[in-house]
Amino acid sequence: MVQSSLPDDYRSGFVALIGRPNVGKSTLLNQLMGEKITITSPVSQTTRNRLRAILTTEIAQMVLVDTPGIHKPHHLLGERLVQSARSAIGEVDLVLLILEGCKQPGRGDAFIVNLLRQQSLPVLVALNKWDQVMPDQHERAAANYEKLLTKNNWPVHRCSAVSGEGCSSLTTAMVDKLPFGPQLYPPDMVSDQPGHVLLGELIREQVLLHTREEVPHSVAVTINCVEEFSAAKGKTQRCTAVLATVLVERKSQKGILIGKRGKMLKTIGQEARLQMQNLIDGSVYLELFVKVIPNWRSKPQCLAELGYGGSS
Repeated sequence: MVQSSLPDDYRSGFVALIGRPNVGKSTLLNQLMGEKITITSPVSQTTRNRLRAILTTEIAQMVLVDTPGIHKPHHLLGERLVQSARSAIGEVDLVLLILEGCKQPGRGDAFIVNLLRQQSLPVLVALNKWDQVMPDQHERAAANYEKLLTKNNWPVHRCSAVSGEGCSSLTTAMVDKLPFGPQLYPPDMVSDQPGHVLLGELIREQVLLHTREEVPHSVAVTINCVEEFSAAKGKTQRCTAVLATVLVERKSQKGILIGKRGKMLKTIGQEARLQMQNLIDGSVYLELFVKVIPNWRSKPQCLAELGYGGSS
């Protein structure tokens, strides 16, 4: 859907957010969008789906592609996620390489830099988490990455996905790198994710935030049913009922997820329901079930049914 009143120098295109797990890609995407589009957590490898967030302004439409962190995979799911992230590089107009400015670069960063050097795409670098760098350490922190990036002429931007520092100038720099073109999506559209996927991700986010280390990576969520109905007789407000299943790989993980007398699952459900109500802008009834599927992350059929069938 293209607006007829767009200026002749209007820009549009796709930008892939690339980096190691837990460098803040999803948090930065939400900051650039000015609202929550994708889930975040302190747990690495939070992002599993290649989500497209659409930022539309008077001068440009930028489609931000949030990708899974590039890492050394330990199971078939990990391989699929890395494949998804790497394939995104060849399908965009610009790459935003996100690095942790508050830490020394590692092998994973060097691997991604070398991968991007083999591409002809323009690259911008975001030194994220700059708010965690003490002022007297700014020069040293920047120098840590100069050697890694010395063979490239990639512009480097210092920013913070949490505070928003440097994000406005980063957005301007990204727009300037996009090709001239029309709007690719309706101007009021902010994401291409189907509703049931967003609902499932909100549940998984609460699992990541509330459970122990052994559980999060083994969890997947399927939405079994979404149905609207009248909240009460004579009232115009409607309620959305959501039935979902949380998958884990072991019985012990199921026990942790449910918790003593169901307390953990109740907490996860309550927090997820509040997030859903913000998304749907209405009341939500949420019912959660927990199911054990041993080693689902290594079973091609399970991955395909969960939407992890390969690059997308």
